[in-house]
Amino acid sequence: MTDGKESKNIIRVGSRASRLAILQSEIVMRQIEEACPDIKTELITMKTTGDRILDKTLDQIGGKGLFVKELDEALRAEEVDITVHSLKDLPGVIPADLPLSGFSHREDPRDVLVLPAGRMEIDMSLPVGTSSLRRSLQIKELMPGVSTAPIRGNVETRLHKLDEGQYSALVLAAAGLKRLGLEDRISRFFSPEEMIPAACQGILGIQTRAGADAALIERISDDGSRRCALAERAYVKAIGADCGSPDTAFAQISGDQIIIMGFRYDAEKQIILKDSICGLASDAELLGRELADRMINNER
Repeated sequence: MTDGKESKNIIRVGSRASRLAILQSEIVMRQIEEACPDIKTELITMKTTGDRILDKTLDQIGGKGLFVKELDEALRAEEVDITVHSLKDLPGVIPADLPLSGFSHREDPRDVLVLPAGRMEIDMSLPVGTSSLRRSLQIKELMPGVSTAPIRGNVETRLHKLDEGQYSALVLAAAGLKRLGLEDRISRFFSPEEMIPAACQGILGIQTRAGADAALIERISDDGSRRCALAERAYVKAIGADCGSPDTAFAQISGDQIIIMGFRYDAEKQIILKDSICGLASDAELLGRELADRMINNER
């Protein structure tokens, strides 16, 4: 996957520097090398602005784009050939010159509850750690009486804070814990019906440069994940969600059908709205927008 300037036998993969981001990039690198044994991959890591600022929530410092800014710049400067992201961390609008060309097979998309090591139940005197309003609203609905408090940092940092006694529990993504080999820390899985996941949670997105040959990346892309991602991102964009908004959607494919569940928070009325839509998977984006329109109209 080159645009004629790089070595045709090496693909340089840009990644955030966290352990989880590296593991995720290595998943894509293995897929590339298995699909085309003549190609070798090289990992290039960098810290993003979002990784460096840990004392504020994302909506206070500029949103999800801060996790990709440096990677986008490196891709544009041809310092890397592709970049790999947790797709849930990408902004709603993808730059035209850096198209989203590949989608990984979706890891477990569910959210999970993580208790301190050795504990079997939540200590109600301490908050549940999450910086996600989406998770905070849903955990309070599922477990009346719990409080929540912001937490930032990579997964290992959050687990350390939990085990130190700063929090009663954490709500995290199952996908990250599984990829890190930390599945044994999961105390409870929340079904998507109990806690609708973040849009695209569990999917890795691969960005390329416009004009580059992306045939290899498209070959390793998972079509089911692509359709789910398109539906979920279309919903989030149509609903008008920003980085601090809890609004989200979750899609599942069965045969040629797709079902999309939508989550909408009416801040003025302080109520949670949920709805779903089903149709042909080939109409994934259209259905995502249709569900968003329906929920906006129901809110009025």
